[in-house]
Amino acid sequence: MSLVELKRYFTSIEAELARTVLESHGIDAVVFDSGLNCAEGGGMATAARLMVLDDDLDEAATLIADDRPV
Repeated sequence: MSLVELKRYFTSIEAELARTVLESHGIDAVVFDSGLNCAEGGGMATAARLMVLDDDLDEAATLIADDRPV
């Protein structure tokens, strides 16, 4: 098993909210690059990346689909 990127977010807050949704459904997730996302207050330096285990990718994608109510 390895970590794979599930989705990129403009803000680390959006990524962290999605992470909590996944974890509330028993899917371990981590946000990469959240500190770089707001570097120097100059907007998005780099996207915050939501990572999950490759075995959880399909279920996680369904849980955070844009058209799915949270």
